[in-house]
Amino acid sequence: MRKVIFEIKVPVKIKKKAIGYISSCPILDIHSQGETESVAKKNIAEAIRLFLITCFEKGSLDDVLKECGFKAQKKITQRYSTPCNNSYL
Repeated sequence: MRKVIFEIKVPVKIKKKAIGYISSCPILDIHSQGETESVAKKNIAEAIRLFLITCFEKGSLDDVLKECGFKAQKKITQRYSTPCNNSYL
């Protein structure tokens, strides 16, 4: 089983309405709601997470993000090795 770690920062807007709070992520065209601002934030985060997981599983994540204006960045991870000396006195 492979683990994929994906980090994304997107703008989220939350508006107070008579029935509660409406939350939206305009760049991904995802919307949610909640009775309180906190619940609306939690719900939009979950909606975004599920959207990205679904796109990844379908193999369309790269295309969807490109359509939304995202650009890929390469992250270089340095690996450190410890020298191993197998000679004994």
